[in-house]
Amino acid sequence: MNENTTRRKFGIDEIIMGVLLFVMATISFLNVLGRYIFHYSIAFTEEIGVNFFVWITVIGIGIAFERNSHLGMVSLFKMFPKPVKKIIIWLNLVLSAFLIGVVDWFTLKTIYQEMTLFHSTSPALGIQMWIYYLGIPVFSIFVFIRMWKGHVKSLAKLEGGK
Repeated sequence: MNENTTRRKFGIDEIIMGVLLFVMATISFLNVLGRYIFHYSIAFTEEIGVNFFVWITVIGIGIAFERNSHLGMVSLFKMFPKPVKKIIIWLNLVLSAFLIGVVDWFTLKTIYQEMTLFHSTSPALGIQMWIYYLGIPVFSIFVFIRMWKGHVKSLAKLEGGK
């Protein structure tokens, strides 16, 4: 490795995302092989795949916030003067955090209901459904962290004049 090459360090959320994606791809591939070779479908692969996909999406939301990769009205944003841009950046943080907070609130409410009232289980593996739901508020911690990092980067970029 030469002196100009730097190694990118992956965050724990990116590693979790990679592991989940690997497991999803592996079990889906095994299911396809099972169907076409043995004419037998592995039922739990869909259940795992769908829930892991939701978890990966939540983690990806945080990564997109930090990289400022969400859809936006960049052309309109660039037209505003610097003080208005700062207000927009702060408003974006507050409203985004509020939205993720609302999602977490309703997910936690659902988890509570599943644990106390419904006790429903997943169809293929018989896992309590609240365990699958728990991934959303847990992984949204990474969303809030990366949301803040992205906010700090946006303000620094604005101050740098870029």
